[in-house]
Amino acid sequence: MYGYSFELITGPMSCGKTEELLRRIRRCIIAKKKVKVISPDVDTRANGDYIESRNGLWLDAIKVKHSIQILSEVRNVDVVAIDELQFFDSNIVPVITQLMNEGKKVIGTGLELDFKAQPFGCMPELMCIATKVDKLHAVCMKCGCEDATRTQRLIDGKPADKSSPLIMIGGDETYEARCIKCYELPDEKHQHPKTDFKLLQFGKH
Repeated sequence: MYGYSFELITGPMSCGKTEELLRRIRRCIIAKKKVKVISPDVDTRANGDYIESRNGLWLDAIKVKHSIQILSEVRNVDVVAIDELQFFDSNIVPVITQLMNEGKKVIGTGLELDFKAQPFGCMPELMCIATKVDKLHAVCMKCGCEDATRTQRLIDGKPADKSSPLIMIGGDETYEARCIKCYELPDEKHQHPKTDFKLLQFGKH
């Protein structure tokens, strides 16, 4: 049976999640399967109703606001591809479960960790119900190693403070992949100004 499965592609920004999703979709199309691509409308990086990888590949996509809308958009299809799963509401878990129970093949992508390196949205639950999980790594944009697993948010070229909003749509100017060693998360509320060591010489001036 072709369906009854949920393949989840995850990893940090710039690791090739959407590129891999598009590759799998094209294989399904070659196999003459009916495919529909879904994308959350909160993701405004594309200027139209499509998803696009960083290497320029793209496919038409249906933009939805709520997870439950997906069910009415994918009737009579064999494969449902869903990009940026971390942005969907909590109903995405039962929606994907229902799609699998209907015999459909679901392929999805999502950031497993947010910019604070915390589990992002429903991704932990989705990783649990997935029948296959592929965790991709990226190249660290600071040291160049190939084991980047964190998404570094940048504001004016500097690491964003942990009080920054959870969702902030942006591209390469806002996010870059980092390894654990190079990842930074400043906490301005708990930072104290550095005191000149020379003034602390046991009262000596």
